[in-house]
Formats: sequence, C-alpha cells, structure tokens
Amino acid sequence: MLDELLAAWIGHQRWFGGKGRPIDSLSIDSDVAIEAGDPGLRHLIVSVWQEGSRERYQLLLGMRTELPDTLQHALIGQCGPYAFADGPSHPWWHVYDAAHDPVLTRWVLESMAGDTEQGTEHGRVRFEHLPGVEIDPGIRSMVLGAEQSNTSLVYGETYICKLFRRLIPGVNPELEVVTALAARHAPHIAQPYGWMETDLDGTATTLAILQEFLSNSTDGWDLALTSVRDLYNSLPGVTAAEAGGDFAAEASRLGAATARVHHELAEAFPTDTVETHEIKRMAEGMRRKLGRAAAEVPELREHVGMLEDAYHRVEELTTEVPVQRVHGDYHLGQVMRTTADWVVLDFEGEPGQPLAERRALSSPLRDVAGMLRSFDYAARHLLAGHAEADKLEPKADQWAERNKAAFLDGYVEGGGTITVSDAALLHAFELSKAVYEVVYESRNRPSWVGIPLAAFR
Repeated sequence: MLDELLAAWIGHQRWFGGKGRPIDSLSIDSDVAIEAGDPGLRHLIVSVWQEGSRERYQLLLGMRTELPDTLQHALIGQCGPYAFADGPSHPWWHVYDAAHDPVLTRWVLESMAGDTEQGTEHGRVRFEHLPGVEIDPGIRSMVLGAEQSNTSLVYGETYICKLFRRLIPGVNPELEVVTALAARHAPHIAQPYGWMETDLDGTATTLAILQEFLSNSTDGWDLALTSVRDLYNSLPGVTAAEAGGDFAAEASRLGAATARVHHELAEAFPTDTVETHEIKRMAEGMRRKLGRAAAEVPELREHVGMLEDAYHRVEELTTEVPVQRVHGDYHLGQVMRTTADWVVLDFEGEPGQPLAERRALSSPLRDVAGMLRSFDYAARHLLAGHAEADKLEPKADQWAERNKAAFLDGYVEGGGTITVSDAALLHAFELSKAVYEVVYESRNRPSWVGIPLAAFR
C-alpha cells in the first residue's frame, strides 16, 4: 500500500524528473528508521520505473497519528503498520514529506554533528562532518520554495542542507569540490560542514550536503535584473554607464572571483591539455548539435553559416588547450553577492548529465561562456512580451556588451587567461550554448526564443 501511495504522490513533486510520463511501478529499495515513536521518521530510497528505465529518489517520510494543520500540505496519505519493515505498533499513520517538519529535520544536524550511522539489512545511512568544524544541532529548519531538482533546508541563518532527491551512484561533484577548496581555505565558496551518504550499487553515494547559509547576500541574477530595470526606466539617451544601478563594477568583481575559483580548482585537482585532434572532435560535436537544433527550430537555419564559420575557426587552432575541473553550469543564478564579495555556489554541474561528464576536465572558458550568456539573458529577459521591446532592444544590447566586457576584464585582471586562440574557442562555446538555449526555449518557453537568437546577430 505504501508503494502505491508514493507512486501517486511522487509524480506531482517539483523535483521529480519524469513529469508527463506515466509511472509503470515504484519499489522501495531502502527503508531506514531514523526515529521511532510519534512523530516518527524514516529514510527511503525508491526506484521509479517509466518506459523501461529506472530512476532512484530519496524521500524523508514522516509518520504521525495526528497531522497538524501546518503539515497538511505535505501529506502523502495514510497507511497501516504492515507497510513498514519493522511494523510500528499504531494501526494507522499519516505519512508525509518530513522535509517540511522542523521537529524531525533536526536529525540532520544531530546526526552530522555526531558522525553517526543508522540502518539494518534494509539499508544504511551515514553522517559525517568536516574535521575541525562544529555543528549546532539545536536550530530549526524551513524549506526553501524555489528549488527544482533538489530540496534545501535552511537552519536559521547558519546552515543550508541540500537534499539530492534524484540519486546517481557516486560522490556528488559539489561535495568533492567544496571540501577540496575548503581544505585550501579558498575564498569565494560557502563553507561546507558535513554530508550524508549511503551505498548504491556498491558505491558511496552522496545524499545531502550541509553548508554555510549566506543570509545577508543577494542572488546575482536579481542584482543584474535590478540594474537592467534601472536602465530601461531611465530617460531616452541615457547610457548603461550613466544610468543608476550600473552593474559593470560588480561584473568586473565577479570576473576576478571567477578567475580565482578557476585557479583554486587547478591547484586542488589534476589538470591536463587537449591536443589539436581532440579540439577538432570538440568542434565536430558542436556542429552535430547545430545540425539537430536547426532541423528542430527553423528560425536557427539562417544563422547556420555564421555558426559553421565560428566552429571552423576552432578546428584551425594549432595550440593545445588547457583543461581542468570547472563549475560546469555557471550563470548569474549560481553566484551570490555577500557584503564582502562574490561567492560561487552549486558545483554539481548539469544535474541531467552523467556523473562522469560532470567530473570531467574541461576548458575554464566553458564557465566564462556560460556567464556571458547569462548576461545576455539578464539584458533581454524583461523584453519578452514587453510593449516597447523594439525601442528597448538597443539598451539591452548596450547593457549586455558593457557587462560582458567588464566581466572579461575582471577575469583577466584576476589571473584568468584569454589568448587570441582562447578567444576563438570562447566565442564557439558561447554560440554553442546559445544553440542549446534556442532548442530549450522553443520546447519550453517559445516566447523567449528571441533571447538566444539575439546572440547570432
């Protein structure tokens, strides 16, 4: 009965990756009793089968005989004691998503602070904390509402715990990166405190990460949009440099912070170089993606010649390209401006990509290109559906170019390298990302497709 309840509920959760497709079956792979009693807490790993493929998800299951009104929104359903491996004694339980219950989520801090391990033959969960750090277990949590693929619990103004809902066997790249950088006392990262893990397919697998919560900080995307609004609301003839809320100084600081993070990653992890024949394969991969995209999105076809030229310039490179660990999904939504400086978050890479790809070495210019595309999105995001979009388009171009230039200047001044050869590769990365964006927007937000198409002018 419990598996039927979970199958009916899980498809409606924002972090569930198989929306729009029927669930063939759901099975419980692991069931660990964390706290007995009323309320009780269980940690579950479930397998969801859809169209012949399986994905595994992590659930925190709360159990109460009486469910308070404040938790009604998290209700999954009711079931009897036979639904559980160790059979609670009460005949019926309300089961619910315990991530929303601050009475039960205290176990995350308590368990990490104590380096505990819990479980039976039905599954095991381990909790660790970094040597030399202390965790205060007495802080209540709340759930952040903006998460998509994960669930984040915020404990006061001190910690944020990211629960990875969809599980892939192996150590999550974010845990690997932030702990390595913290060991080097690297700036521009949020201090890690601990993590939670289990074994999947015989491999230690990250379930959650506890980090410093940046309570007095602002999301980079929000800061950029404020600057864009100020420019749009300014008088005719006012330039991006003259308008209130000019973002260029912040863009330059962000570029310098990005260069420092790349330097620290190169020091903490192995580096390598990509030879010219591999660069040609890289360009050919971009060309194949372009072919598929142009076949799907007709508006892209008039720009194919220009894109082919950009990829051909990459094929003509005669120097090796340095590669290293990178962020992998870098944009304005992944950085926070604190009172002191910029902090980079979410080093897990593209969540939809295989773990090996997210951990693979790549050119740091891929991150730079991602941020440049993010500046374009910030500049044009507010134009979608705007009554005066045509009139404001020149201001959007001006804002984007000014802040991209400032970011690149800051990146070089902060120690990053962009040679003449690098410029050709950077341009190709930027255009290839825009090709991906065109396909994404045409599928999901057709009214936004003009944002990435503007990159090809």
